[in-house]
Amino acid sequence: MIYHFGGYDMTRPIPTSVSQFMAKVESLCGDQHPDWALNFKTSFTNTLETTLKTYEDGTSFLLTGDIPAMWLRDSTAQMKPYLFLAKEDEEIRKIIAGLVKRQFRYICIDPYANAFNEEANEKGHQTDHTQMNPWIWERKYEIDCLCYPIQLAYLLYRETGSTDQFNDDFHRGVELILDLWTVEQDHAQSPYLFERDTWRKEDTLTHAGKGSPVAPTGMTWSGFRPSDDACQYGYLIPSNMFAVVVLSYLEDLYNNLFHNEPVATRAKQLKEAIQSGIADHALVQNSKGETIYAYEVDGLGQFSIMDDANIPSLLAAPYLGFCTKDDPIYLATRRTILSQENPYYYQGNAAAGIGSSHTPENYIWHIALALQGLTALDQDSKKEMLDLLVATDAGTHLMHEGFDVNDPYQYTREWFSWANMMFCELLLDYLGFSIAP
Repeated sequence: MIYHFGGYDMTRPIPTSVSQFMAKVESLCGDQHPDWALNFKTSFTNTLETTLKTYEDGTSFLLTGDIPAMWLRDSTAQMKPYLFLAKEDEEIRKIIAGLVKRQFRYICIDPYANAFNEEANEKGHQTDHTQMNPWIWERKYEIDCLCYPIQLAYLLYRETGSTDQFNDDFHRGVELILDLWTVEQDHAQSPYLFERDTWRKEDTLTHAGKGSPVAPTGMTWSGFRPSDDACQYGYLIPSNMFAVVVLSYLEDLYNNLFHNEPVATRAKQLKEAIQSGIADHALVQNSKGETIYAYEVDGLGQFSIMDDANIPSLLAAPYLGFCTKDDPIYLATRRTILSQENPYYYQGNAAAGIGSSHTPENYIWHIALALQGLTALDQDSKKEMLDLLVATDAGTHLMHEGFDVNDPYQYTREWFSWANMMFCELLLDYLGFSIAP
């Protein structure tokens, strides 16, 4: 297979189970929503047809889309909707298990890296001032890039009973993650530095690559957000929420499947420390005096009230499993970030939603719109988001990264697999297919 803009030249036929599932979804959409069905069909096959490569060693590599590298975060989100088929389809199950194996192989190479090359070809940001190696495309440390592979490994096990993904790299990777998150509870002790020669301040860390000052809180530090933009304050609350969830997954696995009490205990203690840090430091007041979650804090008294389109986000807290959709603090936070109090919330003639520092002003993200639907309390709100997503696809029948709230034909990234699969996940959720976190 050869990579080109548009993906790999694929020879793999679409599995029968995928074709049958798409036909079922099309039938459920019915005559009322043919546009939903068309976008689902285009998006659901796009990931398999253009971003996936499998290897004789049983691993899988997924391009993020129009960048020839694999992000630990994106690749998980790209595969998650296929979990609905993995229980009955061995090929799909092996593809997902193979992705987990490759993710943890990469984590064993460097747990601080967020994106990797298909092979040790020295592509990507090799001139960054950090400990690069030929396998690494980018070495921006983001907590969520360690959370997502744990999530996929656990959900695959829970949904299908598969244990093939739990190889030596998995166990070694888990130890590295626990070590790293523990070190980063006191960032002053961290070996991690990152600087990039760039005009764009969001692409580099201040203070000689160490990032802005922080004080220990019990939470674990992150250099960058899931947007790949630098954190303003070092404790990124949504990512710490996600860490709490996946640490509970590890606690379950190491207690009940692997019967390894020391690792289970480490996961439990780290989870409880981060939970306490969130409770003690992340709760702030919005402009109305309501208690909400901050987006970032530094443990020194500074915090930001905002949210970013990328996941994990504050909007995503129940989607990730940190809280329920009707949790009062979450609902107050949700109202705040879906308002002008969030500097990245934009409204226009075509749409309103959450954008990112990563894209131009007045651009909102399809990922955030899908998430707004996934975390809604009622079906009408989910339907509203589905209609908005297909109405703003610029006639491509695919999702994009960001688009202008006044003109959806002005957008970034025509090929962005993560966004495509978030649309699929929302539609499946609306139709009654959901995977509990």
